[in-house]
Amino acid sequence: MPSYLDDRPKTVGNIYFVWNPHQPLPAGTGGTENYTIGHVRELNRRGLNAHVVTIGVGMTDGRDEFTDVPFLSMACVADVGELDGVVIFVAEFPVVRTKRPAYQMLHVPPPGDAAGRVRIAATMQDRSLIATSRFSARLWSEFLDVDLDTISIVYPYAEACFSTEMRPPSEETGTRILYAGRLSPEKGIYTLLAMLDLDPAGQERTFTCTATTAGSDKPQGRNIERVLEAHPSVRLVPRRTTPRAMATLMARHDIIVMPSNSQYWHETFGIVSIEAQHSGCRVVASDDGGLPETDCGSITLVAPDDPAALARGIREAAALGAVDEVVRLDAAARFTVDNSVDDLIDVLLMPSPITPAAVVRDLETLVRLPSAGDPQERPVLHTPA
Repeated sequence: MPSYLDDRPKTVGNIYFVWNPHQPLPAGTGGTENYTIGHVRELNRRGLNAHVVTIGVGMTDGRDEFTDVPFLSMACVADVGELDGVVIFVAEFPVVRTKRPAYQMLHVPPPGDAAGRVRIAATMQDRSLIATSRFSARLWSEFLDVDLDTISIVYPYAEACFSTEMRPPSEETGTRILYAGRLSPEKGIYTLLAMLDLDPAGQERTFTCTATTAGSDKPQGRNIERVLEAHPSVRLVPRRTTPRAMATLMARHDIIVMPSNSQYWHETFGIVSIEAQHSGCRVVASDDGGLPETDCGSITLVAPDDPAALARGIREAAALGAVDEVVRLDAAARFTVDNSVDDLIDVLLMPSPITPAAVVRDLETLVRLPSAGDPQERPVLHTPA
């Protein structure tokens, strides 16, 4: 894989990561936020001028939680058209004409409802597409009816602090489980709760379960937070807002669970999984979506939406014992921020792949061409004797 850490000239110019309109960028709430902030931070470290762009929220756009990351606040959606450089839409964004062909990150699955499908498809017709996994690329190529090869893949990463965090000796007996995802149904929190309420078949529970309050700023998350607070088998702790703080929390647990829902949501990748494995944790995750692509050597995949399968997976992972240091070192070499940013720069330096709208325009041009005349017989010329 090529590296751009040397002094080769960079020709991509200014890079703008455009966040959701009228929303601040929060810390410690999900992989999309971490992915975006980490890329902007690393690009600037390499000498490339990158910004997070927020729309319609002024200076209260989240910059206070990311003091080392440049933010640019714009008043309205149309202002994005004035940006002079590479524009990367991080999430859903209305149609807006940009000075240069724009890119669209595909962090989440396509919408399931008819109205959402029409709206989202319309916004992406003239954008070059970047997926975060092979699974995501296949999903979106089918949804948008485009060639799979026209969608680039830039994998997420775990910050370096996860692989360097020291794991203190456990002071608890039994297995320490952590749910570090957002408090939302699609992340499988209800599957975890159902597992905790299963009859242990006469066996003593040999694990503790911790969850964070990530996502409790949303209505669904607040409801789930109240359930977890009341649950006798769950210890609820505040969300972590920095990679270092999350790495410290993970290193104090043995297994990270990712029981992602597969009935109406498919995890396109799963940054928490690679962060956990870099931290020396085992991961028990649903065998669905992009989660199998996060395997760094310490993952156990289980049937999704199945509390009993989740319980079996936890028992199997616990029986394997602590992650070997050699396995952790090998994991630390995969899905790094250097790898991810190198891949992103490769995509930005390549000629832009043809977009869905360009395909349509070319087909319409062909249709408008005049029809060929009726074929005529050509006279046969006899060869002189």
